[in-house]
Amino acid sequence: MNEFPQPKFDVTEEDVDENTRILDASGEIHVSTAPRFSERLNAAIADGKTALVLDFSHVEFIDSTGLSVLLNGLRRLTRRKGNLVLVCTNPTVLRLFEITRLDSTFDIVGTREEALAHVSSNGAA
Repeated sequence: MNEFPQPKFDVTEEDVDENTRILDASGEIHVSTAPRFSERLNAAIADGKTALVLDFSHVEFIDSTGLSVLLNGLRRLTRRKGNLVLVCTNPTVLRLFEITRLDSTFDIVGTREEALAHVSSNGAA
């Protein structure tokens, strides 16, 4: 019996105001869960949200598929003059952003409060 356990992944959404949505992800974002994450991210952008906070405080792992979902989301938001901020505290996940040099592409902060301050201040500029 070689069945893989169902990957641990969940994402909840919270609208802060008409422009801002928090996507709170937990578990693992990889080849089998990334499509679900992509769907929620694209839905937020389609709903007209221009300030997105991706709370990855509870994300334990992300692979290249997950990173490409993030890059696509960032690209789409940037075209709409929007902002995307990641909340990330897991050293393993942070290390991946460093190795791929994406730590300079994404705004990565340590708390949700910082992220919300960051997306709203950028939107006002």
